[in-house]
Amino acid sequence: MTAVSRDNRPAIADLLAFYASAGVDEALEEEPLNRFAEAASKSPEPAPATVTPTTGENAALPRSTSLSRAGMGDRQAAAPAVRAPSGTVTVPDEQQAALARQLATTATSLDELRQHMAAFDGCNLKFTAKNLVFADGNPNAAVMLVGEAPGRDEDLEGLPFVGRSGRLLDQMLAAIGLDRTSAYIANVIPWRPPGNRTPTPHETEICRPFIERQIELVKPKVLVNLGGPSAKTLLNTTEGILRLRGNWRVHTTASGIAIPAMPTLHPAYLLRTPAHKKLAWRDFLEVKAKLRALG
Repeated sequence: MTAVSRDNRPAIADLLAFYASAGVDEALEEEPLNRFAEAASKSPEPAPATVTPTTGENAALPRSTSLSRAGMGDRQAAAPAVRAPSGTVTVPDEQQAALARQLATTATSLDELRQHMAAFDGCNLKFTAKNLVFADGNPNAAVMLVGEAPGRDEDLEGLPFVGRSGRLLDQMLAAIGLDRTSAYIANVIPWRPPGNRTPTPHETEICRPFIERQIELVKPKVLVNLGGPSAKTLLNTTEGILRLRGNWRVHTTASGIAIPAMPTLHPAYLLRTPAHKKLAWRDFLEVKAKLRALG
């Protein structure tokens, strides 16, 4: 390896610090590659053909994402291939969301839903995550809490809210007499986005059927939306979380069951803005009162 001059060491240290803060925590290759040298040694190639995104369930699919319509009995054949022959990941389309809805609808238990999600290849986030983060806690609990997506600690352990945000959430639950044996915790997105980036609207829509079915199977008496993305997705609203929080809303399942929902501030936000913990405390007191009223 080429020796690094002392003059370049501070710049390299800054670059590594940037990578660490962006969530780049592992190498993709065993040996370092000089991409600039590779580009210079290759002759220009024609630009790859663009893929026209589909807009409906009956639109034509790219060859790499064609689906069998034989039905659920042939789920292995029907699972879409989301990696192109070159190893690059293709862009998901409406057919993946349609398949997610089909798989979610046919799940009759949480275990079956988890199996469907583990076998589902229609969301590109799966290929950069280490683990499926399905849920934690008691599926028979009266209260279900839903966040947005796993972070690094959650991805490593395969459980939601186990890092700093999770420890704060545990304290918030304890303040109203609950813990992970008396609450059920999940996320809208079950796979960690690379570098903890915000999930795209398309990724959210692909994963939405799974969390909606999960709520329907758990049948909680009260739903707590942790943060704006969870509230917007599950309450079908565009309002910001500071306007939403503290006001009871309703999440309606596909079968028509209306579940009282309390939007509140995400623990990660509270770690950055501790002055707003008092607002979350008020919200959790409302949850406690609602649970008591519902028996």
